[in-house]
Amino acid sequence: MAASGDSLQELVAVMDRLRSPGGCPWDARQTHRSLVEYLVEEAYEAVEAIEAEDRPGMREELGDLLLQVVFHSRIAQEDPDDPWGIDDVAAGIVAKLVRRHPHVFGPEAAREEDRTAEQVEATWHELKAVEKGRSSVTDGIPESLPALVRASKVLARSGHLDVVTPMTDTVGDLVAQDLVDEADLGDVLLALVAAGRARGWDAEAALRDSVRRHAARVRQIEGS
Repeated sequence: MAASGDSLQELVAVMDRLRSPGGCPWDARQTHRSLVEYLVEEAYEAVEAIEAEDRPGMREELGDLLLQVVFHSRIAQEDPDDPWGIDDVAAGIVAKLVRRHPHVFGPEAAREEDRTAEQVEATWHELKAVEKGRSSVTDGIPESLPALVRASKVLARSGHLDVVTPMTDTVGDLVAQDLVDEADLGDVLLALVAAGRARGWDAEAALRDSVRRHAARVRQIEGS
C-alpha cells in the first residue's frame, strides 16, 4: 500500500508535467479565470453525488475538485511577482484551522466535550471577523452565491441579533403548521417560484434583493 500522501505528490507531479514545456497545450494555456467555470461545475457535481449518497461518485468528484486546487496552485507558482504553490495553500489552511480552534489547540484548551458545536461555530466567526477586519457578521458572504445559500448564511450569522424581517412571522405561521419534513419545505419553495413565474417575477432576483435588505438591517443594528 502506498504511503499516505504519495498519491497527492504524484498528482502535483502530473500537473507539473502537463503545465511544463512539452506537456499538454490545453493545460498550458489555462489561467485562473479560464478555470472558474470548471471549479464551479465540479463543486456542483460533488454536491449532487453527496446528496445522491453515491460514494464512488463522491470519490471521483472530490478528486476533480482536488485537481482544480492543484491546477490553480500550479498556475500561481508561475507568477513572476507573487509566486506560491500547493505547499503554501496547505500551510495556510493548517495555520487557519489551528488558529480558529483555540478550544482544541490553544494553550488553555478546554476538553472537546465542554464546548457545544454552536459555541465553536460562534468562536470561529468571531475570530474570522477580527482577522479580516470585518465590522459586520454579514461581511465576507459572497454576493455571487445562489440566493438561497446566501440567505441561509446571512440568517445563520445574524440569528443572535433582534432583526425584524417583514412578513417573516406571518408567512412562518402560515407555512410552519403544514410543514412535516424538508420535502414539504421544498414543495412550498417550488410553489413560490411558480407563483412568481406566473406574475413574470424572477424568484432568484427577488430573494437576492430581500437578502440584501436583511443584511442592511443587520448592519444598522450592529452600528446602533
